[in-house]
Amino acid sequence: MTELSKTPVTPMVGRGLSAIGGPRAVRRLQTGQLEAFAESIRTFLIEKVCASGGHLGPNLGVVELTIALHRVFESPRDAILFDTGHQAYVHKILTGRAAAFDRLRQAGGLSGYPSRSESEHDWYENSHASASLSYADGLAKANELRGRADRSVVAVIGDGAMTGGMAWEALNNIGASRRPVVVVLNDNGRSYAPTSGALANHLHTLKQPGNHTSAGGRAGPNVFTELGFTYLGPVDGHDIGALHAALDQARALRQPVLVHAVTVKGSGFGPAEGDEADCLHAVGTVDAVTGRPVPTVGPPSPSWTSVFGQALLELADERKDLVAITASMLRPTGLYRMAVKFPERVFDVGIAEQHAVTSAAGLAMGGFHPVVALYSTFLTRAADQVLMDVALHRLPVTFVLDRAGVTGPDGASHHGMWDASLLGVVPGLRVAAPRDSHQLRSLLREATAYDEGPSAIRFPKGTASKDIQAVRRIGGVDVLSESGIRDVLLLSYGPMAHMCLQAATQLTQQGIGVTVADPRWATPVTPELLDLAANHRLVITVEDNSRTGGLGSTFAMCLRDHAVTTPVHVLGLPRAFLTHGPREQLLARVGLSGAQIASAVLRARAGKPLDHTTSTDGSLQ
Repeated sequence: MTELSKTPVTPMVGRGLSAIGGPRAVRRLQTGQLEAFAESIRTFLIEKVCASGGHLGPNLGVVELTIALHRVFESPRDAILFDTGHQAYVHKILTGRAAAFDRLRQAGGLSGYPSRSESEHDWYENSHASASLSYADGLAKANELRGRADRSVVAVIGDGAMTGGMAWEALNNIGASRRPVVVVLNDNGRSYAPTSGALANHLHTLKQPGNHTSAGGRAGPNVFTELGFTYLGPVDGHDIGALHAALDQARALRQPVLVHAVTVKGSGFGPAEGDEADCLHAVGTVDAVTGRPVPTVGPPSPSWTSVFGQALLELADERKDLVAITASMLRPTGLYRMAVKFPERVFDVGIAEQHAVTSAAGLAMGGFHPVVALYSTFLTRAADQVLMDVALHRLPVTFVLDRAGVTGPDGASHHGMWDASLLGVVPGLRVAAPRDSHQLRSLLREATAYDEGPSAIRFPKGTASKDIQAVRRIGGVDVLSESGIRDVLLLSYGPMAHMCLQAATQLTQQGIGVTVADPRWATPVTPELLDLAANHRLVITVEDNSRTGGLGSTFAMCLRDHAVTTPVHVLGLPRAFLTHGPREQLLARVGLSGAQIASAVLRARAGKPLDHTTSTDGSLQ
């Protein structure tokens, strides 16, 4: 990368920050320039993120901390690892990517998370919490094995992410190793919402007057010192000088050190600091002065999340045995309304999906019906618990998976495109994919009334689909349209119904008989659906999940098991990590627009291979 010359740098917004070619330039800044430099970064972030959307609050809170990190440590020689990488925007600016912020989280533009393909300064693409310390442990071992005694490994992790069990597994290993790992605990008292639990109480105690340590001093016993770390702090996370001194000391010790940096989420932007909900954690397009969403034309349409939240509250009014669990995402998963009205029946367990699922199992054993609300991408972390702790005991637990399928601007680590494949192998677990808000309400009621085993309901990010009325219902299957000629059965899962209906219209105009059906419950496959498939010449399944082991694959296997010989073609997402971009654009890229589905039907009827998107290794999936 091109670095600045040794001439003093005058910090500016816009082009001035774009001239920062790498961390070496940041290290050349004079001490007297740092405060103004930090403010220029903060102004830049507010301008760019408010215009494009993204994670605003977390990055405003780490401006000074990131500057200090890059002045003390020499990236990429020293590995700087950001846990839940939505706090890495400042790191991107300081490593030469400021000019790319005009296309933040847009297709072909800058990722909203660290990305190995973007920069040598990004060690991984990470948006799942609590993983940075394990990466750090492995890198420190690698440095030791290769004789790189002069290199440091730094992990920046928030107090919210420290509620995850994986973080403590890593701390247990790092503290006993004596290897030079610096853990920077970015303590802003929050994840999305205020951090809860015993750790939050312990950190609060450490921040009380009398617990501060000066450079060179030592703290009294605490949970971190007991695990083998030298504890430095608490340090003002917005004082670059104090941070520099603490990080310098941590680097020099060449052993496990925890630097406790106390920051303010959303620091320097009044609307974020005053937002008690989530400090403008993640925003769409908002006003750069007020922090309020830019008004849209007409009344706002309800989101999938808000429809679920209201439906759950109505059920909770009816049933005292209904409880809810979230993993530090009370508002993002729609549980806030229930938590306000029934606080004793809503449990925020911190960023601990595995614990959330097994705790739900315990609640079910105790006579309650738990609703576990998670993002689809985070359920994958608790696959074993779903299988062995819930399903093995046939416990009545309802999993509600928000952000299923293609989520859009958050990219590969946030797409919820594997949940149906993982859940498809779980014995006795039922999976539903509502096509619209009415069906979401109906299916949630059915799931919470089922007491013979677990159920899961998956729906995408964004505005809930407009309601689609069925022309008739066969058993539990909704027929959405039919032409009278039983030629092609389009089996649509969830909101893909809209694309299937578009395809059916095009095909009918060409004289092809098409039936569009919505199974509602994707598993188990009902006898009525098997009969419907047997009475058509061709079946095409369409889903917003991986084709590999997904809902369509499960249905095709079921047809074979029941000797139904109708040919089946499965349309879905490829076995690949999809990039970030608008949902509709990404679906079209993998062949899931209405016109592309119609084209796939024509090819299948003609006996031609379907043009599936290739995987990352070039093989057809």
